[in-house]
Amino acid sequence: MPGGWTQSSKVMRTISTYKFFTKSIKKGSAVTSLALLGCFLYACSYSDQVHHVYPGDDIQAVLDRAASDPHHKRVVVHSGTYRPSKHRQALIALNKQHDGIILEAEGDVTLTAANSQIAQEEDEGYPAVVNHVVYFGDGISSKTILRGFKITGANNHIIFSEDPEFMIQPEVAGLEKHKLFFYADGGGIKIFGRSFPTIEDCIIHDNYASPCAGGVSIEHKGTIGKNAVRFSNCIFRNNSCPINGAGIDMLRGSAAVVENCLFVDNKSNSNHDTRSSKVPPWRPKRGGGTLTIFPTSRVVVKNCTFTGNRNGVDDSGVNSIFEDCIFWMNNAPGGWLTAPRYELDIKDADGVRRCFLQGETIDLFGTLNPEENVLGCPDPKFDAAYRPQAAGFEKAGYRPVVRDTSKSR
Repeated sequence: MPGGWTQSSKVMRTISTYKFFTKSIKKGSAVTSLALLGCFLYACSYSDQVHHVYPGDDIQAVLDRAASDPHHKRVVVHSGTYRPSKHRQALIALNKQHDGIILEAEGDVTLTAANSQIAQEEDEGYPAVVNHVVYFGDGISSKTILRGFKITGANNHIIFSEDPEFMIQPEVAGLEKHKLFFYADGGGIKIFGRSFPTIEDCIIHDNYASPCAGGVSIEHKGTIGKNAVRFSNCIFRNNSCPINGAGIDMLRGSAAVVENCLFVDNKSNSNHDTRSSKVPPWRPKRGGGTLTIFPTSRVVVKNCTFTGNRNGVDDSGVNSIFEDCIFWMNNAPGGWLTAPRYELDIKDADGVRRCFLQGETIDLFGTLNPEENVLGCPDPKFDAAYRPQAAGFEKAGYRPVVRDTSKSR
């Protein structure tokens, strides 16, 4: 319940208050009791308050209002498409002041980087007018939740200067904003610094960024400790970039947990543009993956499906875990890459268990344990929602989850 109240605690409060009012009335304090009753009803209503956003409203303004509200941290965005009203670094940005906010969609809600009414066709990235659709900055804990949105429209529109009226990331000692990665990576979502949001039931699709991370860029810069970004029940579809991490790119010293997610038709190693051609390539001979884990980063991936991407996963991190996942034919054509596509590029493979793999190159370094995984697996026979229908896959891969939005009202 909003404000930290549970249903049982509310019922107990109601019963106690009812007994108090009844006792007061019996004693003849009717006026006082009625006054207290009015205050009580108002307080109950206020404790259930939700900050609502409707088409035409400014989501950022409502987020800022919720940030200054110590008791009501739930923001519900109602059906519609929400676009930037001006050129800036992000459509919405959440920082330390916004920690604990639950931002959720009710119905079909799209957050997009595009606004053709204010974009110029000759501009790079048209019709996008922001760098990132959603930005999570330093000071965000797992109590901050993003739930139920479609996130799309990023197209390599980059603003390299800070807007004093909308600075997405205040300066923090020890957290340097890389002159390229901070601004350019993470078209759909950018996560920076000590930022560990929970992202659920979202569809991150059709975003392009250069040089990396069309979908999501995670840049913890070694601040992780035991924390991690958490993705669950999400779909990463048709995101692209010229180098690596078209779905999720985890820069050095980052951490993430990815559960029951689908990665489909994402394309790293797309043709170079002016910016990416100046960046030293990652994996110049074999290309980057749809999920890229840089050295000193770690990821836990469970019950996920990777299919139809241009390469599966490249993992140079430490102690990563991949369990009950399906890697099936991540051999999308095109781009600058000429080498055969791969399913899994990992050297520290002790944490890869109960996975099913098939493709041009299944195990790039020959590090997977064939006794714990099915190398060269049969066709999973995905249905339209990418549920595997073939026998033997009952506990592996992604399963769509139907979200109930009735509680958002």
